[in-house]
Amino acid sequence: MSHSTVEPLSSRPVHSVQAGREKRLVALSSVIAAIFLTLMKLAAGLMTGSLGIMAEAAHSALDLVAAGITFLAVRVSDRPADREHTYGHGKVENLSAMFETLLLLGTCAWIIYEAVQRLLFGHRELELGWWAFAVMGVSIVVDISRSRALMQAARKYRSQALEADALHFSTDVYSSAVVILGLALTWAAPYVGLPFLQQADAIAAIGVAGIVMFVSLRLAQRTVESLVDGIPRGTYEWVMEALDSVPGILRVERVRLRRSGPDTFADLTVQVGREVGLETAHAIATSAEEAVRGILPGADVVVHVEPVRSVVEDLATSARLLAAQHGMGAHSIRQYTLPIEDGIPGVGVELHLEVPSHLSVDEAHALVSDFEEALQRSRPEVCHLVTHIEPAGEFAKADICQAGEEDIARVLQALTDWQRQGQIRCQPHDIEVHRSEDELIVTLHCSVEANIPMVEAHVIAEQAEQTLRHLLPDVGRIVIHVEPESPRQTTASAT
Repeated sequence: MSHSTVEPLSSRPVHSVQAGREKRLVALSSVIAAIFLTLMKLAAGLMTGSLGIMAEAAHSALDLVAAGITFLAVRVSDRPADREHTYGHGKVENLSAMFETLLLLGTCAWIIYEAVQRLLFGHRELELGWWAFAVMGVSIVVDISRSRALMQAARKYRSQALEADALHFSTDVYSSAVVILGLALTWAAPYVGLPFLQQADAIAAIGVAGIVMFVSLRLAQRTVESLVDGIPRGTYEWVMEALDSVPGILRVERVRLRRSGPDTFADLTVQVGREVGLETAHAIATSAEEAVRGILPGADVVVHVEPVRSVVEDLATSARLLAAQHGMGAHSIRQYTLPIEDGIPGVGVELHLEVPSHLSVDEAHALVSDFEEALQRSRPEVCHLVTHIEPAGEFAKADICQAGEEDIARVLQALTDWQRQGQIRCQPHDIEVHRSEDELIVTLHCSVEANIPMVEAHVIAEQAEQTLRHLLPDVGRIVIHVEPESPRQTTASAT
């Protein structure tokens, strides 16, 4: 049994459309900011000859490419699931983050190479002015603004692509600060009499590359985890604890979790007692879904329910369920204790099995034998088993019609004689009489004292049935409904 709340593939909730629009807007604003910073830093780098500023310009150029990729990724990932992508397009965001990481690592390698070349093989005079510092200051302000906007949207909509951009631009703030420090030290070198400070710009470039590489590697690790369906540490344990608290779940067989962009998918297999009904099993599955969503808000949860034998399942329930699995009905199940053998008490069982009426004796016996073997395998304590085989629906094909007045009068007279003899311990009413071929079918309600045990009420019904069979030799089927007597008892009537 599987239970799911997955919506149709073509459906798109209103909040999903709004989320997609907001993510695209913040991604587009990041693209515009990247264009502005790239052009500004490139102009400042060419005019000053600063490797640090040129490194920042290259960094911003890659920011522009990454922001463009993020914008496209957000547009694609927001598409609803379809027949070719049943889990949606969220993985596109993870691929975007991975591509951005590779771009950053390539940029860092180039910056470090250029810085080492300048440190080892030559020094280039820089033409510094106040506007060089102003350019980097404006860069810091823009990066702080867009990184906050991106991170806010990333957390709100659980977007890894936007989070990658936010982390990327937050590191730009530190790298720009390092460049400003390098420019300041280079500018101050002639005034403080420390010539080696003229290398500060190249050293600052290496520092920028180091910061970017560190963040890139962290981002790469998270991206790879998402692409291979990894989940954050502790999530599995939290989900298992939540499921263990759901009433009715005997055992959690399997939990599978995966992320696809901002969406989380949970595939669960839980075991419940096989004696519970369909509605109860459905309610347990719903409770399991709610428990998982308490840990993973908004998750798409599918629960598969497996019926198993519980430790509290009694022998009669086991017999009924096994009989149903074999296409039979079981009733009148009685069990008794056998003498102890080898120090172990045994159990004997007697029951009636209703088999399909179209089977031959040989076919019915084979079916019942399979049931008996299955019952003794599942309940080894059963040492002795006797089954009474009877056809199911024995009157199903018989022509049943309303009994005549003479037959109704005979039944009423039998009940009256029974009452006069003082043998009756119940009040019969709502009597109906039908005829099927050469047999009478009698149904009646029998009111007994409300406080007597059910076992005693059953004995009364059996006595009433035996009495009617004695008084009416041609009676076939007798159905007696036992109920508690009320102050206003309906007088016996016949239809």
